[in-house]
Amino acid sequence: MERAVTTDRPFRAAGKAATGRHTRWRSQLALQSMVWPGVLFLLIFSYIPMYGILIAFKDYDLFLGVSGSPWVGLAHFREFFTDANFMNVLRNTLAMNILVLIFGFPAPIVFALFLNELTTSKFKRFVQTVSYLPHFVSWVIFGGLIMTVLSPSNGILNLLLQKLHIINEPLNFMGKPDLFWFIMVGAEMLKGIGWGAIIYIAAIAGVDPELYEAAKIDGAGRFQRMWYITVPSIMGTIVIMLIFAVSSILNTGIEQMLVMQNPLNLNVSETIDTYVYKVGLQQMRYSYSTAVGLAKSLVALILLIGANQVTRKISGNSLF
Repeated sequence: MERAVTTDRPFRAAGKAATGRHTRWRSQLALQSMVWPGVLFLLIFSYIPMYGILIAFKDYDLFLGVSGSPWVGLAHFREFFTDANFMNVLRNTLAMNILVLIFGFPAPIVFALFLNELTTSKFKRFVQTVSYLPHFVSWVIFGGLIMTVLSPSNGILNLLLQKLHIINEPLNFMGKPDLFWFIMVGAEMLKGIGWGAIIYIAAIAGVDPELYEAAKIDGAGRFQRMWYITVPSIMGTIVIMLIFAVSSILNTGIEQMLVMQNPLNLNVSETIDTYVYKVGLQQMRYSYSTAVGLAKSLVALILLIGANQVTRKISGNSLF
């Protein structure tokens, strides 16, 4: 008669697996403690409030609430697209963003490339610090400085142009509609060039120094090393930032537009953001403003996916 043989091997294997999972969890505890606050922040402030998107399809009433307000379907969307000001605000928004994309997007890249070529560390840190400072100044202050510089009464630009005999009398730059877009693009570049260059400077810092040494031995000059080594090495970062820039082509920012806007340039300074603020929020038309914001988000999503597909086919780099 054979004796039954018992073994605790399965139990020991299960215990080792549980111990291994516990060890991995403890080793990831520091990383998890940094990740979960961000996840909770996004959940509470980004995903849960998305319930409010429903009011874009309702005639929202403060006293009835979101669930009690009557449905109106796509009425608010049709109202926006058929509004008499729609084409004007769309033109202004696209024009300024396309100009920023053409002139403003390459500016931080060029700035980072030339900053990387500086050999004096103290001067390099000084330039970086000075270029970062405008980013931390609010648009109320920064816009006020721009308007002071361009002032027709005592603006330094008018005084300089008069001293150089380029103009005979002061110009009201902020009152000329044909100059407003270029003034805004220049202000955007001046305020964001240093901050926008940070990610490119970090990408350049990751380039293998041996590539530069090999190119120098082969006789490549400074600009050749920049063009044939630095730019291709950070091309992935450039592509990703370009995708984000294209997807936000309908966002002009409301702060700078309201600060720089005046009755003389209103025809070229009224954008989708300022239009929604004035018509949707000041008049308490919350459903209408939500519908416009949702339409912008859908367009941004389409542009994001489209730009990602195009850059993937052209350069082989993409966001996803």
